[in-house]
Amino acid sequence: MNPGNTSKSIVTSEKAPAAIGPYSIAVKANGLVFVSGQLGIDPTTGNLVEGDVQAQAWQALTNLKTVLEAAGTSLENVVKTTVFLSDIHDFALVNKMYAGFFTAEFPARSAVQVAALPKGGLVEVEAIAVIPGQPLA
Repeated sequence: MNPGNTSKSIVTSEKAPAAIGPYSIAVKANGLVFVSGQLGIDPTTGNLVEGDVQAQAWQALTNLKTVLEAAGTSLENVVKTTVFLSDIHDFALVNKMYAGFFTAEFPARSAVQVAALPKGGLVEVEAIAVIPGQPLA
């Protein structure tokens, strides 16, 4: 237990790509899960999937779904996402993939262009989700 009556636990999953730095793929705290940015990395190879921004977006969102499931929640419980793009002109292409994963009651979202992403990625998605059955502190 941490000061302020806040408990947190680290989320792990062998089905999701490993963190590529000194961070956790997700952290559960006070009825929420905070998922670190997911790139379009194939969890079996540790490399970016081949293809364009849509291929990477599909894999990044698949990875996000996998991490959420490991945390005991799902895409339906996501309340906020942030999408990082290496080129804002890819916004519409990424939206096509995004709409295939989030189909109703969309979460709040920000989308921003960044100078660069790790491993030369084209898109990265992070999220905050509610964990069903756990009280929010």
